[in-house]
Formats: sequence, structure tokens, C-alpha cells
Amino acid sequence: MEVGVLSTVDRTRPWWNALRLTLVLLWLIGSVTAWWTAPRQESYERATADATAGRVVAYQWGDHWGGNESRHWFGAPVLRQSSSQLGPLFAWQTSDGRVHWTDTTSFNEVVVTGAIDNEGFSGVGAVGIAQNLRASGIEDRAGALPQRTPVGGWIALLFTVVTLGVVVAGPPPRLGTRWFWFWLICLTPQGLGLLFWLAREHPWASPPARTTAHGNGERRDRGALGFGIGIFAAILYGVVLLILHETLGDWWVPRPDP
Repeated sequence: MEVGVLSTVDRTRPWWNALRLTLVLLWLIGSVTAWWTAPRQESYERATADATAGRVVAYQWGDHWGGNESRHWFGAPVLRQSSSQLGPLFAWQTSDGRVHWTDTTSFNEVVVTGAIDNEGFSGVGAVGIAQNLRASGIEDRAGALPQRTPVGGWIALLFTVVTLGVVVAGPPPRLGTRWFWFWLICLTPQGLGLLFWLAREHPWASPPARTTAHGNGERRDRGALGFGIGIFAAILYGVVLLILHETLGDWWVPRPDP
């Protein structure tokens, strides 16, 4: 019987290796699309030029950046508006899928024509962009910008299914309990916990370790440890991201000011 089981595992192993590689490739695709579409700060002049030329496919007003509501699964910060007047932050999306934003209080020159009601905006800079949008005939493209791309959304959904279907409901993990991997994957930003699970547990490579009700066998990492590591990883990720942003600049490591 053991020979038959080992033979079956050997025959199916290439498929499991391909599945693990597919998950890693999907993570890379989700990460690249999230990086490509992350909001990047631009000059006021770039905003007015895009609005005048009609290169704005969608735009949104706000006064501060909120957190990532998608729980770190290839999402981006959300632009929010808490005041009754629109602005002073202006974010817009271009046809290449990229999202840009600018602070309309920082500009060199603005010409106000009177075509826009000044009372509805936070300052003359916001009014200048609004009148350019109206003149270009794209004023109706206002709305909430997507927090992540459809590709990133589908990949995040797949990773959620894998987490619930394999880690939680699948065969028992060998090196950590289900709760250990659940907390670690859910709390670690940008799906990095799932990569750690693939590298450490090496799922589907061999039959899971046998455990008994009395706890015989190797000791596995518990849920409390996974929760702690996940929180620490989230904090460390934020610190590293801030350092890289200050070192490499907003283009390579986009991080809108809160």
C-alpha cells in the first residue's frame, strides 16, 4: 500500500509544483498592477495639462488620504472628502491605468474665468482645474477612483479562496496550526504571508504529518504566534515602505501623504 501511495504522489507532484508556481506568478502580477496603479503625486501644472487635453478618464476630489480598506490585498489608499467644499486634493486616472494626484494649493499661476462657482471649491487652484474639466467636456467623469484593478481584485479573491479552502479547511499543515497560518496570511500586507506559507509549508509536496489527539509528533506553531508575527510584519512593512519612499522617491515607492 505504501508503494502505491508514493507512486501516486510522485505522478501528481509536477501538477502541484505547477500550482505553487502559478500562485507565485499571480502574486507577482497582482503586486505589479498594484504598483503601476498606485497614486503618485504630480505637479499642479501636470493636472491642468491633462484636464485641458482631455486625458482624464476619471477623477475625484478630496481633502485627505485614508487607509487601505482592502486589508492589504493589492489595494491602495483611498482619497476622502470630509468638508463640504471640493478639494484641495485632486486625483485623476489616465488611459494607461495610472492614478495621479496633486495638491491644488501649490501652483505657479491660475487663470479663473468665472465659469465655475468658487463657493463649491476649497480654493482658486481647485477652481482652475474644475473649469478646465468643464471646458474639455469631461466634467461628468467624476467619481470614486478604483482602489485596485479588476486583475488585482480577482487575484485577491483567489488568494482568499486558497486561504479558506486549503489552509483552513484542507489537510492539517505540518509546521504550523491552521490558526497560525490564518492569522499570518490575513495580517501580513500584500499577500506576503501566503508566499511565506508556500515557502515554509511547501504544500502538496508530500502527505501531511500525522498527528494524534494526544499531541504526539513535532510541535507546531500556534495561532497566537501567527497573530504576533502578522502584526509585527505589518508594522515592519510600513516602516520599510516609508524608508524606501524617502530614499527612492514617490515614483518608485508611491505613498500618498495621509
